[in-house]
Amino acid sequence: MKQGTTILTLDNGYHLWTNTQGTGDIHLLCLHGGPGGNHEYWEDTAEQLKKQGLNVQVHMYDQLGSLYSDQPDYSDPKIADKYLTYEYFLDEVEGVRQKLGIDNFYLIGQSWGGLLVQEYAVKYGDHLKGAIISSMVDDIDEYVAAVNRRRQEVLPQTEIDFMHECEAKNDYANQRYQDDVQILNINFVDRKQPSKLYHLGNLGGTAVYNAFQGDNEFVITGKLKDWHFRSELPKIKVPTLLTFGEVETMPLETAKTMQKLIPNSRLVTTPDGGHHHMVDNPDVYYKHLADFIREVEAGTFQGE
Repeated sequence: MKQGTTILTLDNGYHLWTNTQGTGDIHLLCLHGGPGGNHEYWEDTAEQLKKQGLNVQVHMYDQLGSLYSDQPDYSDPKIADKYLTYEYFLDEVEGVRQKLGIDNFYLIGQSWGGLLVQEYAVKYGDHLKGAIISSMVDDIDEYVAAVNRRRQEVLPQTEIDFMHECEAKNDYANQRYQDDVQILNINFVDRKQPSKLYHLGNLGGTAVYNAFQGDNEFVITGKLKDWHFRSELPKIKVPTLLTFGEVETMPLETAKTMQKLIPNSRLVTTPDGGHHHMVDNPDVYYKHLADFIREVEAGTFQGE
């Protein structure tokens, strides 16, 4: 398979940026978060897995509306209604799989990407060897409760009250508010500073993020507020790894519940890892991932 960058043309006519790194017969397709995030934290995945003694072809892409892929005019209601849906992004994963020509593969997704992994494993699980859900819950209400607790851990009550005032007024542009968000980001999202994931300018993805999430990681004002998937988890039949940071936005108690409901699954955590724990503590993160893939390949994987 071609290494490096390939531009895929989807059946809907839009173009997606994809990139393949690494060699070998094992294929791993990586889904980024956001939605509206991008592929960047997967860029060294093949290299990190090779450090763990595993050769893997790692495929990553920017989802529609993100970074190097096409960015539709979501201000057009017809385009927004068609493409800003769970169903579109789920079927996009399957479209990318087909265009890349891979099958019997591993699928990893972080945050929003982990949501898509859950959905894909239920709808298209026949194509999977294994699923990796990284930092994503199955019920958004438990996430909201968790991020509100996180605020209490690092911000004085005056700032928490101020944030709630801004959110009530939809005043997300307020600089003091954004400064508070950045404190939360440094503590629970990007703990390794300076973060590798910030651009000099906004290169897209905001429209998708705003539609599903809202202004930032600590509020849910978009479509994700309706995310409830717990009843579907027992339908995931492939070996599944749940990986969460120990100091992140997603609640570990929810991860433990998910592990009990997904039939053949294991939960691992990354010390000192925030929401982007593959960047915060890559040695531990990728050891967990390599061990999982090795065990599935050998037919020895057993859930907890």
